[in-house]
Amino acid sequence: MRFEDLDVWKRSARLSADIYKYFAQSRDFGFRDQITRSGLSIPCNLAEGYERYSTRDRARFWSYAKGSAGELRTQIYIAREIEYLDPETASRWLREVQEISRMIQSLITGIEHR
Repeated sequence: MRFEDLDVWKRSARLSADIYKYFAQSRDFGFRDQITRSGLSIPCNLAEGYERYSTRDRARFWSYAKGSAGELRTQIYIAREIEYLDPETASRWLREVQEISRMIQSLITGIEHR
């Protein structure tokens, strides 16, 4: 199996691409950079962890991915509050990142109980 086969990686990569597209024309470069980086961090850390040999390294990188999911959720809440995101998109992204976070936790829990 490859990291590209993981549903959580596919979903987080798709969400990251959606965030990039949505904020592509934003003139708030600081916010745009921060939200796109936290979104990108999730699939990247999932991939990097998957490519590691030790279960300890895998769990560490997957934990980073989960942390980035929390960071992204915070930025989505703020983006909605300051009207950078419409409520419908914000709700959809929040649901998706919460599910991604649960999926990452399952990966971590699974590897820790081997």
